[in-house]
Amino acid sequence: MNTADARRVLETALICSPQPLQVREMRVLFNDELGADTIRTLLEELQDEWAQRGVELLCVASGWRFQSRPEMREYLDRLHPEKPPRYTRAALETLAIIAYRQPVTRGDMEDIRGVTINTQILKQLEDRGWVEVIGHREAVGRPSLYATTRQFLDDLGLAALDQLPMLDSPSSQMQALAGLAAGADASQPELSIDAPAAGPAESAAPAETSAAHDGASDDRAPELPFTAPSDDDAAPDGGDAAPAALT
Repeated sequence: MNTADARRVLETALICSPQPLQVREMRVLFNDELGADTIRTLLEELQDEWAQRGVELLCVASGWRFQSRPEMREYLDRLHPEKPPRYTRAALETLAIIAYRQPVTRGDMEDIRGVTINTQILKQLEDRGWVEVIGHREAVGRPSLYATTRQFLDDLGLAALDQLPMLDSPSSQMQALAGLAAGADASQPELSIDAPAAGPAESAAPAETSAAHDGASDDRAPELPFTAPSDDDAAPDGGDAAPAALT
C-alpha cells in the first residue's frame, strides 16, 4: 500500500469513528504492517492537509480525532441553538485547583479557597467525568485524593496535563478552565450550584459553611458554546501509560 492510500484509510477511519483512535488501534487497519512511527508521520501529514479547512485533526488524551475548529462554532451553533451549560465560580475554582494542584484532598481545596466546599460541587464534577478519586492520602481519616480524568483533557482538546497553560494566579487558572463550557456535551446535566465562591485572593475571612457561602448569590461565569465531542478512553499514540495523576 502506498502512502497516499494509507493516508486515505486513516482519514476514513478517523472520520467514521465515534470516538478518538489510538495509534495502536490504527495499526490494526494495516494488519500491523505499518509501525507506530509511520502512522504518526501519516497523521501529521493529514493534519497539514486539513490545516486550511473548518475541521482539524487533533491528538487528545484518548487518541486522535477530527473536530470542528473554534472559529466555526458560531455558525454550527445556528444548527442547534441550545442553551449551553452554566458554571458557577465556585465550581470553576474547585476544578482549577484540582487541575493545577492534583492530586489534592478536599481539605487542600478548602485551604486554598478559604471556604468549605459544597459536596455537590465535587459530585457534579465527578458526574461530568472531569474529576475522579485516584486514591487516599495516608493521614488521619485517609481523605480521598482527587485528580482530573482523560475526558477532562479531551474536552479541553489536550493530550496531556503539561499542555495546560502555565498560570500562577488561581483566578487566571479558573478563567482558563472556563473554556470547558465550550466543549461540554449538551446531553450532560448542568452544573447548577447556585452561587459563586470568593476567589483565593478575595477570601480573607475564615472558612464558611458551603450552604452559607455557595448559596449566597447567582454571579455565574459567562456561557461558552459547544465545540467538540469527547471520550474517556485509553492513552493516545499506542501507549498504555496515562498522563500524570490520571488512572
